[in-house]
Amino acid sequence: MIKVESVRHTYGSNKELRFADWEINTGENWLLLGESGSGKTTLIHILAGILKPGKGKVSINGTSLFDLSLKDLDHFRGGNIGVVFQRPHIIKSLTIKENLLIAQYFAKLPEDPARISDVLRSLDIYGKLNSYPHELSQGQLQRVSIARAVVNKPALLIADEPTSSLDDKNTLAVLKLLQEQSALNQSTLIVATHDKRVKDVFARQYIIEG
Repeated sequence: MIKVESVRHTYGSNKELRFADWEINTGENWLLLGESGSGKTTLIHILAGILKPGKGKVSINGTSLFDLSLKDLDHFRGGNIGVVFQRPHIIKSLTIKENLLIAQYFAKLPEDPARISDVLRSLDIYGKLNSYPHELSQGQLQRVSIARAVVNKPALLIADEPTSSLDDKNTLAVLKLLQEQSALNQSTLIVATHDKRVKDVFARQYIIEG
């Protein structure tokens, strides 16, 4: 279970961002909606443990993220939170397998090549295991981003604007992939977007008013 309680954040002397309390049960799929400038990216970074809020609490399965030391938070995040960014953040000098091995390493988990193979097969890109990023198409790179986000079986999977540059057909395909991976890995899924095309795909929605 994930809880967001009394979370507030202020940038400099700007207006304080206030987020409504949010309780998410294990395995649920949610859409996080908000226009540009509404604070959506800020909330994503808080949920991912990247940004400490000025006030409030975020907990995942009973662990309060910001009560952890920075070192412990890094370890917890690596093993429990997966993020699919809008643009793939893949290390260009490493193969796809090596990129996923590094994700395991940073989470302080043992190397598990079998797990990597299983994830890549589930995303239909196992044949790219030993390829370098420049040898892949944009669609394949996005699948690698999803693979890296789920390889450690995170409790929480966050996708940040995964459909913003896609046509309607590919938008539905990526959302289906995310939902399938969430179910396969028993992860809670949050898709953050201002893309109104995806509103009908998710029954549960958290809306940040601008």
